Amino acid sequence: MTFEETKNKVQAYAEKYAKKKGYRLNPNPEELDLVYEGLAKRREQYGAQYCPCRIVFGDKKVDRNIICPCIYHEEEIERDGMCHCALFFKAEEG
Repeated sequence: MTFEETKNKVQAYAEKYAKKKGYRLNPNPEELDLVYEGLAKRREQYGAQYCPCRIVFGDKKVDRNIICPCIYHEEEIERDGMCHCALFFKAEEG
């Protein structure tokens, strides 16, 4: 699989997840693309879609918490309006 194919899988996953949860994706196309690239690189490097903004320790038990969507994203979106990686945003109200 090419890097572009991996990135496309990451994008399709994020779009599907955002729709399912009622989130929106980062409205800035450049920032969104950087997050997709980071997720795709980690997927290729580690075999899992680890958040690009978090440290991978190499301990599968610990690291599973940071597989996108990480265990922190819902709380961050509720508190900050977006997750730490700026992939998922709270849906616009109204």
